[in-house]
Amino acid sequence: MGMIALDCDDLFSTWRRQARALLGHGIDPSQVTWTQGPMDDLLAVPTPLPEGPGPFRATVPAALLEQLQQAARYHGEQRWNLLYEVLWRVAHGDRTAMMAGDRLGSELQRRIKQVSREAHHLHAFARFVPLPAPLAERLQLDLVAWHAPAHDILESASGHFAERLGRQRWLIATERDGVMFDGKQMDYRRVCPPEWQQWAQHADDPGAELWRTYYRHIFNPARLNPDALRQHMPGRFWRHLPEGMLIPQLVGQARHGKQRDGQAPEVAQQVGKQIQKKG
Repeated sequence: MGMIALDCDDLFSTWRRQARALLGHGIDPSQVTWTQGPMDDLLAVPTPLPEGPGPFRATVPAALLEQLQQAARYHGEQRWNLLYEVLWRVAHGDRTAMMAGDRLGSELQRRIKQVSREAHHLHAFARFVPLPAPLAERLQLDLVAWHAPAHDILESASGHFAERLGRQRWLIATERDGVMFDGKQMDYRRVCPPEWQQWAQHADDPGAELWRTYYRHIFNPARLNPDALRQHMPGRFWRHLPEGMLIPQLVGQARHGKQRDGQAPEVAQQVGKQIQKKG
């Protein structure tokens, strides 16, 4: 018999229900896998979950459930299998599976950090574009933004903007999901409606040139560190930011001599005052 194949539809609530049933019936992590398509694992076979509660009863700390839910937002291989391995070990008395010093615990904590970092990227790089008044009135929206998150953080992290933008009506669309705020309530969609994507991707930003001018003037060639730049602002965000198209150009200029004088062209070309000597 092959491994049991399950599909939780990338929903933590579904995975949690499945994991509880598996745990209760003593099904070892080596006997189950979560698939995202029919060819994910050729040895796995579709098998219904055992019916009714199993004989095994386990109490797990609330902190573990919180960590598992955070790590569940991570996109990557063995997304759900790793969570069940951690749950299995902790449920059987081995809490080191939650800790960074353990093989599983280390990967669990790494995924949590990546998800947290991706939430920070949303807050830092989601660039809202104001809609023209007639269009804003027709769509009942004030601001739209397109974002490209690496992990499933939109639903959990977008409340930040409801607090910061007050009663303004806004929309964030991604390739997968989307969220709209009408000034009072959030409307999250796991599958982003095509019209939301259209509005966000094709909005004309009236402040784009201002952003580019500002970025040109604050860019310091003498302090350029490409690796640190990409770590702070991953390249996948560049094409969605007004100043993004400038970055390769400015980096190239810095590498071809601007780092020596530490000046942007606009500064280097300015005529300075001549100081006359007395006497």
